[in-house]
Amino acid sequence: MEFAITARRADNSYQTLSRRNSILLDFLAISLGAVVGANLRYWMSRSALRWLGPVLPYGTLTINVLGSFVLGFFLAWTTERAVVDPRWRLLVAVGFCGGYTTFSSYAYETMAFFEQGQWTLMAANFLANNLLAGVAVVAGMALARVL
Repeated sequence: MEFAITARRADNSYQTLSRRNSILLDFLAISLGAVVGANLRYWMSRSALRWLGPVLPYGTLTINVLGSFVLGFFLAWTTERAVVDPRWRLLVAVGFCGGYTTFSSYAYETMAFFEQGQWTLMAANFLANNLLAGVAVVAGMALARVL
């Protein structure tokens, strides 16, 4: 038998506190992952700019490829190999990868090359992000299946 504490809401309906706490824990898991992902994204972008220069947005490329690998690995591993609490999916897939990957930045940077008439850089950025991210997802899934 499970005991639940109920709380009366403003509309006179009742909600169990355990359910409300569960939703809060879900948001906390997503938020924690997003904070870590966003800060790692910032560090990676700054480091890539310092190490590789500003010719091509290498930071965005690296982040998208690594983020795609992590997402592919984690989702395949937790679907096919390991039983984990569903909050881990929220923390890693939604929070961390959502805060870490930069496809909105990628789209903007690609269109900036287009507007500047830098067709070669636009094509290189477009192909590298899409092809390498796709390969990284497959590689992450394959690694998860082998382990």
